[in-house]
Amino acid sequence: MESGAKKWGFQGKQGLEAASTTTVRGYLNLLMGNINQDNCLTVVPLGHGDPSHFPSFRTTPAAEDAIVDALRSAKHNCYSTTVGILPARRALADYLNRDLPYNLSPDDVYLTIGCTQGIEVVISILSRPGANILLPRPGFPLYEAWCAYNHLEMRHYDLLPEKGWEVDLDAVETLADENTVAMVIINPGNPCGNVFSYEHLKKIAETARKLGILVIADEAYDNLAFGSTPYVPMRVFGLTVPILTMGSISKRWVVPGWRLGWLVTSDPDGILQKSGVIDSITGFLNISSDPATFIQAAIPQILENTKEDFFSKIISTLRECADICYNRIEEIPSLTCPKKPEGSMFVMVKLNLSMLEDINDDVDFCLKLAKEESVIILPGIAMELKNWLRVTFAIEPSLLQEGLARVKAFCQRHAKKQ
Repeated sequence: MESGAKKWGFQGKQGLEAASTTTVRGYLNLLMGNINQDNCLTVVPLGHGDPSHFPSFRTTPAAEDAIVDALRSAKHNCYSTTVGILPARRALADYLNRDLPYNLSPDDVYLTIGCTQGIEVVISILSRPGANILLPRPGFPLYEAWCAYNHLEMRHYDLLPEKGWEVDLDAVETLADENTVAMVIINPGNPCGNVFSYEHLKKIAETARKLGILVIADEAYDNLAFGSTPYVPMRVFGLTVPILTMGSISKRWVVPGWRLGWLVTSDPDGILQKSGVIDSITGFLNISSDPATFIQAAIPQILENTKEDFFSKIISTLRECADICYNRIEEIPSLTCPKKPEGSMFVMVKLNLSMLEDINDDVDFCLKLAKEESVIILPGIAMELKNWLRVTFAIEPSLLQEGLARVKAFCQRHAKKQ
């Protein structure tokens, strides 16, 4: 301190930097910083689920037209209401009511700045001294980051690769106690690429009811299913257990930068209202930001005018990319994929370190792969699963082929000599 200078009364928030480095963005920044700038290879992004950069994944003109119409109307340059404008919430309630045994109303829908804000809202309102929450392992690291920030104890239950990444429900029952507030499920699965069956979701709902906890259903990849297991939304079981669902247009419409999501309460018995959760959601949104009003206003037109052939094309492209990814990984002896992906944009791959030289762990693998081959893959430790890898296959198929060929060359170069 300079001589005679005042002692300043402020400092950075303790713990925030540590929480932020465990996110997908934190790891991606680390890996991108390890790219060899002298390397002329094109960077192949297999670490981040954002295919919007690629021609095969362009969004539908119907969505673009809806945004333009809403903006040019000059009716939506104003602030939004706290929970989102009514026409958008009404349209989303109708959209989400398909195949439900009860009806959602617009009052059950809260608009958020993507699923990211939905996670922030849910973790923040459920946090209280002594409480804990059950998170999947592997899962989406933003949950861990927000739990750490809110001092909410995390207890991880395993997803079982030998059972197609189903939830270990025995572990859920063992981990839960009287201070457990909720369990998180991600379906279709990020990072595993799995899709839960109706029967398994029913068991999850029954287990949560038995334990007296709500289910947080992360459905950011809703309807992006292309395998033999049909996609079923968790809200189907709202009569069994209270459910908070998070969704968005980011993935299905391939527009993550538009930042329009929703938080939906599926609770016909009114348990969330009686417990104060509904008031807490509204209270949090009262002191938070809103999605851009003109994007909210475009939602009814986006939902009404998007044709089924757009969705079919995206599903077909994802299926093609998943096949390429799985088949190419099968050709690499030091990598093992326990299940072919059936949904979302990811697959988890086991790293067999015993077959590799000069590779210490999954982070070391990813750092060296980035430096030598300009390929970005997320280390499994980011999802609480050490010595695994999360591979994103939602990129242009030709670039995916090239990237996986480089991964194969990298593994061959580092293979232990026989």
